[in-house]
Amino acid sequence: MPDRSLTYSSYLALDELLGAQHTSSDEHDELLFIIIHQVYELWFKQLLHEAARLQDRLEAGDAPHAVHTARRMLTILKTVVAQIDVLETMNPSQFLSFRGHLEAASGFQSAQFRELEAVLGRRDPAMLRAYPEASPARTRIDAALKRASLYDSLLRYLASHGYPVPARALERDVTQPLEPDPEVQRAILAAYRDDGDAAQMCERMVDLDEGLMEWRYRHVQMVKRTIGDRTGTGGSSGARYLASTLLSPAFPDLWAVRTEL
Repeated sequence: MPDRSLTYSSYLALDELLGAQHTSSDEHDELLFIIIHQVYELWFKQLLHEAARLQDRLEAGDAPHAVHTARRMLTILKTVVAQIDVLETMNPSQFLSFRGHLEAASGFQSAQFRELEAVLGRRDPAMLRAYPEASPARTRIDAALKRASLYDSLLRYLASHGYPVPARALERDVTQPLEPDPEVQRAILAAYRDDGDAAQMCERMVDLDEGLMEWRYRHVQMVKRTIGDRTGTGGSSGARYLASTLLSPAFPDLWAVRTEL
């Protein structure tokens, strides 16, 4: 017999979810701002969940499920980007009406987004500075900085399928930033020329990288549209910093080979 005590509301913890929006002003648009960013965090949580699955399937050599998971992640990224359209229904004066109430709060403090960047391969210990020592957020980001990235798992997948990924790339210090490697690029080119599952996997990784860059672009344009060149909340440099990240691919070798295909 089904458990009659379980309801739609209790299963989704709606009382807690719908009670988690606490405005700091009486301004109409602050609720929208809070909800949009809470939804971002839910999607970041799902992206981290899917990224762990994708790494597991790559390590297992399971191309069909890895491709499926990468496509799901890309669809989530497109949904995250589309939410900016909703946020942009709020004009600058509407945002400025409650901006002062945000005090030191800033999107730069999103621990889940920093963890996602680390999972994709970003290696910048400076990202830990925003989080207190021994805090759960800092612990999670630090762990992601010290373990193999999604790209490392892709290289292991290629090597397990016979592509000539050099040993130094497979055995590299995963705490260090990724650097373009001509020998790795030759292995990737070989996969593309075979035009099979490995090529599909490489293309889905490019999709993910492009999806993240699209998110960064839309985000920086939204910030410029809303606050111009003002300093960001929490003392960040705002749009200027965001713009500096636009052309920094997570998987440089996958882009470097495009002129050779």
